[in-house]
Parts: sequence; C-alpha cells; structure tokens
Amino acid sequence: MKNILISGLLIAMAGMMFGAVTPVSAEESTVTESVLSTSEADGLIFMREEEKLAHDVYVTLNAQWGLPLFQNIANSEATHMDAIGVLLNRYGLADPTAGNGVGEFTNPDLQELYDLLVAQGGRSLADALKVGAAIEEIDILDLQNRLAQTSSADIKLVYGNLMRGSENHLRAFTSTLQRQTGETYVPQYLDETSYNAIVSTAAQSGGYRRGRR
Repeated sequence: MKNILISGLLIAMAGMMFGAVTPVSAEESTVTESVLSTSEADGLIFMREEEKLAHDVYVTLNAQWGLPLFQNIANSEATHMDAIGVLLNRYGLADPTAGNGVGEFTNPDLQELYDLLVAQGGRSLADALKVGAAIEEIDILDLQNRLAQTSSADIKLVYGNLMRGSENHLRAFTSTLQRQTGETYVPQYLDETSYNAIVSTAAQSGGYRRGRR
C-alpha cells in the first residue's frame, strides 16, 4: 500500500487543529506491549518518517509563504513523530530519523517525495495548500492500512489518535484554500464519499495537537 500511495503521489504532483500541547496520554504509556510482527515493526518505522515528511514540508512552506497554518500543523506533526518515537523506543526499533535534518530522509522514496512536494508547493499559495491536503489524505490512507495490520493495543491507540489529527489537518487545509483563494479542493487519493465524510464534520479531539489554528 505505501509504495502504491507514494508512487501515485509522485505521479500526481509531477503533473499538476490546533490548541494546547497534547502529550502522550497515560493510557498510551501503560498499555501492555506485545511482540511485534514484521509488518507492525515496518509500519512504525515508515510512519515515523512519513510524519517527519509532513513536518518538514510544512516548515519549508511556512518559510516561503508565511502562513501561520503551516507552522501550526508542523508543530502538530512533531507531536505525531514523538508519539511514534515512544513506540520505537518501547519495542527497541531503530529510529530512521536519527541524525537527519529538515528535508533529509533515510527512505529514498520519501526523500524524492519531499523534494517534489516542496517544489510543487513553491509555485503558489494555492498549490502549497493543496500539497498539505494531499499529504494528509495519504497519511489517513496509510494509517488505515497500518491499523488493519496490527493487533497491538498501544499501536492502535497511537494510530487512531494520529488519524484524528490528520483528519483535522485535512479540514484545515481545505477550508483555508477555500477561504484564501475561493477554490474548492478536489480529493486526490481518498474516495469522494470518505473525503466528504471527513470535511463535513467538525474537528475532532483526541489527536496530538500543538499551536493554534
């Protein structure tokens, strides 16, 4: 799934909420750990770096466009990374982001994707907001896929919180696109029914949030 989604985003791009800090909950820190399958371990490693990609793209786009939304969501993505980092430590998995600065990735597909996304987002503010929305669509799909692959309660809890955060981010990017440019976002990866179900509902609590809208 991840390779299909990354390839799809690369092709598409080539052609084309925020409140007080929510720390890792006591529930997450006390859920009994289990032995991970290979797919569970691979999922944590990949999602750690995918959350970094979102963070780094938003930091870069904020520097270019100066729209506070990008930094606010980048702050939230940092807490997403932290939440997965707790699980990496718990299960003794190597951190793929260790020693890497902004825009530097261990996974070569994510490195290529980052470079493409920041180029796309640099064309206009509208393109930058569409990049943000596309990243959140991909994140939601990847989290859905990873949730289906795990039976570990602590991983399910973290992924569920991350998904709620990504849905909030998708709402924020698409509503800001409409407000700033008058353009209605067209989903690129979610099916229309799933997309409409997300954006037609209010922001959810329970995700990892930092900063403000």
